[in-house]
Amino acid sequence: MVFPQKPSLDQINQMGKNNMPGFLGIVFTEIGDDHLTATMPVDERTKQPMGLLHGGANVVLAETLGSVAASLTIDMTRQACVGLEINANHLKGVKSGLVTGTTTPIHLGKSTQVWEIKIKNEEGQLCCISRITLAILDKK
Repeated sequence: MVFPQKPSLDQINQMGKNNMPGFLGIVFTEIGDDHLTATMPVDERTKQPMGLLHGGANVVLAETLGSVAASLTIDMTRQACVGLEINANHLKGVKSGLVTGTTTPIHLGKSTQVWEIKIKNEEGQLCCISRITLAILDKK
């Protein structure tokens, strides 16, 4: 089991209510033993001027998933997760509907974590694949 603490989906969604995930309509939909899933609408908040899902919106979804998932693996009263590096390959354009991102761990170390995020369209086609590296810091 990757997630020693497993808050409810409602608790996770409330964390993003008044910040970037909430503003973009990101909704966490599933928390498994070793994965976390969320959706994001493809609408006026997340499209670029040509009418396609903005690559930066994909990255926001990916970073949100990876950061929240990493936070669920640590004692958040003593530690915090911060992003060190993220990359994204945009493989297929999306014009409407919802995209769904799922993150799974690649490396869960004491000082760093690496997570993979796959973002798919409503037809289940891979649109973006991303990887995030996070530092695990002790709180002072």
